Amino acid sequence: MTLTVPALRARNARRRRHRPLSLLLAIGFLLAVITAAVLAPLLAPHSPDATSLLNSLAPPGSEGHLLGTDSAGRDVLSRLMHGARLSLLAPLGVVLLSGVLGTAIGLLAARAGGWADAVLSRGMDIVFAFPSLLLAMLVVAVVGPGLTGPICALAVSYTPFVGRLVRSMALQEGVRPYMDGYRVMGFGEVWVTVRHLLPNILPALIAQSALTFAHALMDLAALSYLGLGVRPPDADWGSMLSQSQSAILAGAPWSGLIPGIAILLTVVSVNLLGEHIGGSIGRKGSVKA
Repeated sequence: MTLTVPALRARNARRRRHRPLSLLLAIGFLLAVITAAVLAPLLAPHSPDATSLLNSLAPPGSEGHLLGTDSAGRDVLSRLMHGARLSLLAPLGVVLLSGVLGTAIGLLAARAGGWADAVLSRGMDIVFAFPSLLLAMLVVAVVGPGLTGPICALAVSYTPFVGRLVRSMALQEGVRPYMDGYRVMGFGEVWVTVRHLLPNILPALIAQSALTFAHALMDLAALSYLGLGVRPPDADWGSMLSQSQSAILAGAPWSGLIPGIAILLTVVSVNLLGEHIGGSIGRKGSVKA
């Protein structure tokens, strides 16, 4: 079906009206999750590791358990709030490491050029072709379960995404007149790159970081689900999903649905925030051009 110009304008206007609401909901949900994670020791109604076989698989709302209990009688809400800490901090570590590595490699490739650019670009292509989750599993097989190995492995896997973006934008910024002006004034390449080029590509890096965070959250949750992530008694949302399999078979799905919904809503909210940032960058770029 072909839309006329007035119909396209009306559809775009509807999207613009609905976008702030979805963005506000995403930001509100992320703020609530972060607050619950930071204040978990104060806000959690029970200890996340306190077991009670008498209250095993209690339904939501029963005996002071707002979201019910799991197969070991542990409060699901308390474990969800405490588990949010590792579920958010681990992807954040991936974002920081991949951001630093990718930015350094991308800037070096774009500014150095020549054989350095070719070597770094081919190296990023090789890492890009290797599945991130498989690399993390190989690292866990070598160093053992835990979050340190998967965080480092995923950071290396996501570095080419950041590096390619930084290289592309650095090449675009490098040919702008203001760059030539600073060179004529006698400023060094390092100073111009750090002081002026990097701030101009920082908004795009923030948008990419949001996407990296969402992918890292899902990958780390998958590793924890497979038993290759956090070690007991620590918990994150992926391990809660893994431990809820028997409860789901016993007809008590809430202990698995709740952390699954938390992962889903967090990923969607982060993606909406990243999409909004990327759209803002695109609109500013079109006006500037």
